[in-house]
Amino acid sequence: PVCGSTNIQMFFEMNAVPLHCNVLHVSREEALHTPRGNIRLGFCNECSHIYNHAFDSELMKYSPAYENSLHFSPRFQEYAEGLAKGLIHRYELHDKSLIEIGCGKGEFLKLLCDYGGNIGFGFDESCPTELLWPANERFTVIQDFYSAKHAHYHPDFIACRHVLEHIQSPVEFVEEIRSLIEPHKHCILYFEVPYALYTLKDLGIWDLIYEHCSYFTAESLAELFASRGFEILKLEEKYDGQFLGIELRNGQAHRPRISEATRRLVSSFAETYRSKVEEWKMRFAQFGTEGKRVVLWGSGSKGVTLLNVLKPNVEYIVDINPRKQGMHVAGTGQRIVPPSFLSDYKPEVVILTNPIYKNEIAQMLSDLGIQPVLMNA
Repeated sequence: PVCGSTNIQMFFEMNAVPLHCNVLHVSREEALHTPRGNIRLGFCNECSHIYNHAFDSELMKYSPAYENSLHFSPRFQEYAEGLAKGLIHRYELHDKSLIEIGCGKGEFLKLLCDYGGNIGFGFDESCPTELLWPANERFTVIQDFYSAKHAHYHPDFIACRHVLEHIQSPVEFVEEIRSLIEPHKHCILYFEVPYALYTLKDLGIWDLIYEHCSYFTAESLAELFASRGFEILKLEEKYDGQFLGIELRNGQAHRPRISEATRRLVSSFAETYRSKVEEWKMRFAQFGTEGKRVVLWGSGSKGVTLLNVLKPNVEYIVDINPRKQGMHVAGTGQRIVPPSFLSDYKPEVVILTNPIYKNEIAQMLSDLGIQPVLMNA
């Protein structure tokens, strides 16, 4: 889908995974009957893009029930604030017109508007109706996809974070954006995606979800934009290597060369994935033998994937997002509980689905007066 090549190496598959990790369910019974799909990953030997060849965009329905905000985490909020301030500083985004494509609840757009005194317009079909009116006069969230019918907006800056990996035809998407900004050549763009090498190299295997049809390497992300007439101003790892960020404007860029190291990681991934899964199945079996109370922390896509792959004997998963609490995990049905639940439950082991939050989780557990063993998944 990035360079059009047919030189594809199929290297990994998962069956019957939940279609939506970030759509939660009101009951365990409903969660157990969540719709499912298959993952068949292929690696492009020309541009190093990774893509789910079994993906069917017709199955994906984004609605206000979709909940994936990370802004309740102090660690993530610190990252988002630093990112917003950095973009404002580099591109002098003061008193400008901004657009965010796939803005969610508008948290990042609000940061850009507040810190830079900008006017922002966010587009997201999954934004709940009660949040469509602006929190202040500086930004508005529109419950729609960004497309040619919104060409009357003339942005100085466009942000699009964690959307591109959900789009089956990224070239068409990028071409449409370019056509909308063509008369406004000063426009700066920022895209952010999950980084495929975090999954391949650092074994962040719980990031494999049906919602993501694409897994971008630095080479494939650069190829996507360079081939569509964008100049790459900056391309770098973000968030301890979990994300890739790319800053762009209209222009020309050198096309990247594929990394041999990425090819090697792809070739060995199926075996390293199997080894990590078996290791964790043995750990959970040992916890059961020892009669230990175990909870997971983090009901985002990583937590949902871990539970669906391992199917451990765990009743609860913790999340600080109040919109998730009381709901149930797609596919396996665990109830999502707030941190305060642990005061009475007193788990002996807490599995962290994303290790980047370890320090803040340890502090919350300390504040609750409990000291379980913390383990990074």
